[in-house]
Amino acid sequence: MLQRFRAAPLSSSFFFAAILGLLLSALYFHFGKLNPDFAVAFMLVFGIMFVASIISMERAPVEDILKLDKKQ
Repeated sequence: MLQRFRAAPLSSSFFFAAILGLLLSALYFHFGKLNPDFAVAFMLVFGIMFVASIISMERAPVEDILKLDKKQ
């Protein structure tokens, strides 16, 4: 199964949104402006987004991105 695994090339804005969301939800939780249940849920979602972007950086095929950049 892992031999057929292909990671999707994700944009840098996806990575930025994951980091920003993770930090903001942690800060809002720390200062008591966000319910702990919501804070954990938001941090879990943004943490999964962060892991997905790291996997995308590591495993995504560069050829697909280069094909998108070529002008026709």
